[in-house]
Amino acid sequence: MGNFFLDNEDIRFLFDHLDLREVAAAQEAYALNGDADYVPADVDDAVDNYRRVLEIVGQVAADVIAPHAETVDREGNTLNEDGTVTLHPLVRENLRRMAQADLMGFTLPRKYGGLNCPNIIYTMATEIVSRADASFMNLFGLQGIAETINAFADDGIKDEVLPRFARGEVTGAMVLTEPDAGSDLQAVRLRAYQDEQGVWRLNGVKRFITNGCGEILLVLARSEPEIHDGRGLSLFITERCESVRVRHLEQKLGIHGSPTCELVFEDTPARLIGERQRGLITYVMALMNGARVGVAAQSLGIAEAAFRLARIYAHTRRQFGVAIERLPAVAELVTEMKIAVEAARALTYETSRICDLENNNLRILETVKDLPAEEQKRRKQLSRTLKRINGMLTPMSKYYASEMCVQVSNDAIQVLGGSGYMKDYAAERYLRDARITTIYEGTSQLQIVAAVRGVASGSFESYAADHENRAYEDPQLEELKQRLIEARRRIQEAVQFAKAQPTTFLDLAGRRLVDSAIIVIVGHFLLGQAAANDRKRRVARRFIDTRLPMLEMYCRQILGGDTSPLDDYDVLAGPVPSVA
Repeated sequence: MGNFFLDNEDIRFLFDHLDLREVAAAQEAYALNGDADYVPADVDDAVDNYRRVLEIVGQVAADVIAPHAETVDREGNTLNEDGTVTLHPLVRENLRRMAQADLMGFTLPRKYGGLNCPNIIYTMATEIVSRADASFMNLFGLQGIAETINAFADDGIKDEVLPRFARGEVTGAMVLTEPDAGSDLQAVRLRAYQDEQGVWRLNGVKRFITNGCGEILLVLARSEPEIHDGRGLSLFITERCESVRVRHLEQKLGIHGSPTCELVFEDTPARLIGERQRGLITYVMALMNGARVGVAAQSLGIAEAAFRLARIYAHTRRQFGVAIERLPAVAELVTEMKIAVEAARALTYETSRICDLENNNLRILETVKDLPAEEQKRRKQLSRTLKRINGMLTPMSKYYASEMCVQVSNDAIQVLGGSGYMKDYAAERYLRDARITTIYEGTSQLQIVAAVRGVASGSFESYAADHENRAYEDPQLEELKQRLIEARRRIQEAVQFAKAQPTTFLDLAGRRLVDSAIIVIVGHFLLGQAAANDRKRRVARRFIDTRLPMLEMYCRQILGGDTSPLDDYDVLAGPVPSVA
């Protein structure tokens, strides 16, 4: 029996290193437990329960999901003539085993049969599942749909739907994208109207819907036809029925076990979630923020699997009389893969922790009516601070982890050489699965646009300054911290220059600014880890030594003021090619 939690030294280290007691205390404060069989006795009991849950996830991932992954990837799912989809038998078995282990209501309150786990634990679980099979994560990881229902639906909908999620009886889908509305969700056209009996009905087409064949669908639709932007959109819940059919299953590069559907709605009955006109502005934005952290976790799982395969191959494959891991070029490649995964994991897990603190603080503010005035004031201030930090870290995590995932998966093929290009090894599947992570739930370019606002508005500066206040007893760590402080000042210089240029320049410089800010932020995270772990000292030094020269290059490029990609686009890009 394997276990993808117990065999991962870094996840177990972070489980102990992060302040999970603080998260657990907030998670359990005023929790909705109902008549649950188990409620933690105290904070330590809650954290111990998180560990036991992750051990179960790790075992199911290693013993059930991972052995099925290759067959599911090769055979996929089936579109039926009646517009329904039959999931691969092994996918159904994965779902059955996860439900049997009570893992399908991961973050839901115990009142509804859930585990009431915080987002940081869910992120760890999502990474573990994704290491086993990234495509199955797209079914397990859509529990954010249940969270959205819990956060915004009325009690009647919650009481009816959420226990079914927790029991694993249903899966869900975020039904947002349309053929002409990809990243620009304000352009959604699918129509929602009320019939003579006041029942909401949906008409139109949605495309690229992950698990669109699921039983519970959250649909973004235009309820106000006279309003053409995001203010005219509302969010609806509907169930799979005869008036919803899958017209097409996408034939994709990767994640073959995850059905990606084109859906047709024909007068489909639906119910409103929350209030009209808040569908995109409030509800979908909250849903997508959680989904973006989920994709970051998925990226970590794929990259971890790819690294492990490369590490084993480099250790066992002999050329020129030695294991290839002893060849300097290969040794550096494998080392960089490991450090890249741990750097992205540090960022993603800390983002998840901040999400938990923000969400639980908001929950307490909204539900507890008798908070003392001073406590209410403190929590409101805390809410503003956490929202600002989270607004920067969430797009950073999704961008950084997904780009890392593609690079590490690509490097794994390089380590395996010709064997990596063959289907005899999983390396080629990891790269195919990795490629979507930089695209769905918001492309890398959109994440940069969102993150650079935090870098340019002062959020990065104040967040970095908080970490700079930490003193290290070890002079080597203190020296590394001083280098990060100087790097932060260099970024501020680049930010001020970019803000003094025409408005398009900030977006043009966005990737370099965000990459630079991430280097500083992750450097501080790794220093904090290094103070508690000798192995992490080497990771932190290697990361800072190799990334700071890149940061200097990015800042110099910004300060150079080059705008040729915009000014000379027609010359540099050349004429539009003819279609053969």
